[in-house]
Amino acid sequence: MLDFIFNVIFCTLAIYGLIEIIKNVYYTFTYANLKPDGIYIIVAVKNQEEHIEGFLRNFLFRVIYGKEEMIKQILVADLGSEDNTKEIIDKIGCDYCQIKSVNWKDCKEIIENING
Repeated sequence: MLDFIFNVIFCTLAIYGLIEIIKNVYYTFTYANLKPDGIYIIVAVKNQEEHIEGFLRNFLFRVIYGKEEMIKQILVADLGSEDNTKEIIDKIGCDYCQIKSVNWKDCKEIIENING
């Protein structure tokens, strides 16, 4: 009886392992031809002069460092701020080439041209 239980467990694990191997081979061949173009991040802001610098520097520290080759561009779309938000974004954009300050109309055009 004990041999039967071990054989059932062994066969179950063997079948599970075979299914996992087939699944991994399928995913390898299916997704091997995909070429990552990078990641585009869009941040929409309006009147955030008190928070935008801290947010962007914190974001850059946590996400970009160590993964810079994946980040294609960070677009910060200004939605008509009436304070110094745009100037702060431009200042940070001088330090980091991934950050680009745009208005919302330019952001829409950039998004439409990414696929083209």
